[in-house]
Amino acid sequence: MSRQTARVRRPADQEARERGMTTERKNLRPARWAVALACLVFCSLVWGQAGSAAPAQKDAGGAKDASQALHDDYVIGPEDVLAINVWREPDISRAVTVRLDGAISLPLVGEVQASGRTPLQLERDITQKLKAYISDPEVAVMVQEMKSKRFNILGQVAKPGSYLLSSSITVLDAIALAGGFRDFAKEKQIYVLRKNPDGTETRLRFNYKDVVKGKNIEQNIKLEPRDSVVVP
Repeated sequence: MSRQTARVRRPADQEARERGMTTERKNLRPARWAVALACLVFCSLVWGQAGSAAPAQKDAGGAKDASQALHDDYVIGPEDVLAINVWREPDISRAVTVRLDGAISLPLVGEVQASGRTPLQLERDITQKLKAYISDPEVAVMVQEMKSKRFNILGQVAKPGSYLLSSSITVLDAIALAGGFRDFAKEKQIYVLRKNPDGTETRLRFNYKDVVKGKNIEQNIKLEPRDSVVVP
């Protein structure tokens, strides 16, 4: 009987151990699922950040290209401030202001016409002149301050001052940019002062009340660099 009883108990013990192992496996399953879910969430966050960073880098590159294109196409004018750098030549590199006659002066280079040229064209002009003194000169020209493409609006407006001039700003646009009239502005007596090449000035009349009614609309002229709109 003892031998038979031992034979019967042995499978029972083994069955108990198997049940215990099965229970442990069941208990481990939720933990494994939790770890797998955490890994999935982490990976999705990393991929999301990488995806959002790529367009940002692309946009930054596009903005840089647009800025460079504006620099390359800009036409230099009188009173613009230029930064001229010649590689390994600190005595020549400097910031210069374009004179009213449109020229600039540099050591070794002498007089160079800058007005009417783009920065890239001026780079080539200076490079060509320096070749007589320097082997393979490397020149970079940047516009530090765009002072030639500006207009002034003075007198009885909310925000008088100097403004950057785009290619299509009219007298009405200038008044709007300056915040409109003050209370006692003489809207019928506005005029534009335009400088002539010989240094004289021309006064161009602008009657605001007529123009906004559709009369004498030819008075709403496009502004030119260094024009001054005067609102008495």
